[in-house]
Amino acid sequence: MAKVGFIGLGIMGAPMAGHLRKGGHELYVFDLNPVPADLVASGAVACASGRQVAEHADIIITMVPDTPHVDAALFAKDGVAEGLKPGKIVVDMSSISPIETKKFAQRITQLGCSYLDAPVSGGEVGAKAASLTIMVGGPEEAFAQVKPLFDLMGKNITLVGGNGDGQTCKVANQIIVALTIEAVGEALLFASKAGADPAKVRQALMGGFAASRILEVHGERMVKRSFEPGFRIELHQKDLNLALQGARALGISLPNTATCQELFNSCAAHGGSKWDHSAMVRALELMADHEIGSNQRAAG
Repeated sequence: MAKVGFIGLGIMGAPMAGHLRKGGHELYVFDLNPVPADLVASGAVACASGRQVAEHADIIITMVPDTPHVDAALFAKDGVAEGLKPGKIVVDMSSISPIETKKFAQRITQLGCSYLDAPVSGGEVGAKAASLTIMVGGPEEAFAQVKPLFDLMGKNITLVGGNGDGQTCKVANQIIVALTIEAVGEALLFASKAGADPAKVRQALMGGFAASRILEVHGERMVKRSFEPGFRIELHQKDLNLALQGARALGISLPNTATCQELFNSCAAHGGSKWDHSAMVRALELMADHEIGSNQRAAG
């Protein structure tokens, strides 16, 4: 069994860490907030800092909101870097800048350790079900060592390439997710405004070429008006910002990604930063002056 450290015990990090403990691994954890009691009860050891986690563990995982948080977790005073010894592996499972990831990897490598960027897709549901998609960038040898841990947290695990490529893959994933949410929102809004029952339209579409996981899960959220996260709009805004910044640096245009970001911006302007990202549909509804399913609810 491995000695594993886990830093960042939020909505996704806590269940992910829990799966590692259930897998029988020694687990050393740290968060700026109090460590969840059930993790401690399961045998996880609460540490006072990232440095302490790194001193105890051979593989250290970070799962925090954004690029500056990873920077701080790794390199601030009492951060992970201060507790590393050559041969250890640092795994960042946050969704952050591919460019900064390459810089972080270089600094960790200079300390004689390996670095993997391994962002995930699947949200809170996937974290709890241990069914996350994990997109990994970094050296093959380190990936092989960490793969048994990934297997406890996810189902679809791919070594995409070198450091930064995992994060690049995650940005691509978030582009697809955002654009598909927008497409599902437009379709169900169109159906509802035309007088059709959006729940039955969604059911019919699930049997055809338009079927998707987003139509299944987020289409149901739109119909049932269930916008508790999930995955918060403010986090998807962060990911699309990475996409648009990268596009600018690469000299390419991502016009529909920009449109989705503006729809998220509209939601945020109406107090929706912490809504589930499926609530992008609310921005479309405001422009249409129609809420999906409102005619059916009125008839009922």
